[in-house]
Amino acid sequence: MGCCESKGADSEANRIARWRSTGIVALRDAKLKTFPDEVLDLDRSVRTLDLTHNKLVEIPMEISKLVNLQRLILATNLIERLPINLGKLQSLKVMILDGNQITSLPDELGQLVRLERLSIYGNMLTSLPETIGSLRNLSLLNVSNNKLKYLPESVGSCFSLEELQANDNLIEELPASVCNLIHLKSLCLNNNNVSEIPSNLLKDCKTLQNISLHGNPISMDQFQQMDGFQEFEARRKKKFDKQIDSNVMISSKGLDEGVDL
Repeated sequence: MGCCESKGADSEANRIARWRSTGIVALRDAKLKTFPDEVLDLDRSVRTLDLTHNKLVEIPMEISKLVNLQRLILATNLIERLPINLGKLQSLKVMILDGNQITSLPDELGQLVRLERLSIYGNMLTSLPETIGSLRNLSLLNVSNNKLKYLPESVGSCFSLEELQANDNLIEELPASVCNLIHLKSLCLNNNNVSEIPSNLLKDCKTLQNISLHGNPISMDQFQQMDGFQEFEARRKKKFDKQIDSNVMISSKGLDEGVDL
């Protein structure tokens, strides 16, 4: 009995030592119901934390101890809310919260000024905080499959944004500020209630290569009559040609216009 307990203790000690030396804590599919205290005890050592596919309901306030954390992956849990001191994770660059039960995000989200990728796919969000506009380094924002009725005006201040995915929501219109996203390459709004998009979008977003608006009450005529459509069309076809040259597989729809006829 004592020997088995000793081996178990050694195994746990070895695991913690490995976490401390690599900075990577991976506990996927570990059947966790509570946040592991031993991870919090590592504080400054942790750079990547992956707790995907567990049964976590909440994230403790003490997560703020992980001040050097760069990647936080909490997909496929039962999380309903995020702690308000999340903003103290000033080193965070990637946060993945897909497949939880989150209904709102704290205003403190805007304090994560180094964040580059934020994915909250498949939750229960009805709105995004205005403070999201403070995320000036954000290049990917995925809020698809939620219950959003609108995107905040401040999203136009996410100046580094290259990809915005908001499919399968209840969005009726886009804020005019999206025209400020001069680095935006892909805008996906499939299966919403969008009947029109800002008139200057194609003209001002000169790097835009892909717009997907399937399942919205917007017509092809509206889309084609927008200022900048011809230039957008040229960029889109150029990207498609590169995909063909590189033998990249495309969908069965092939090259479409991004809206339903």
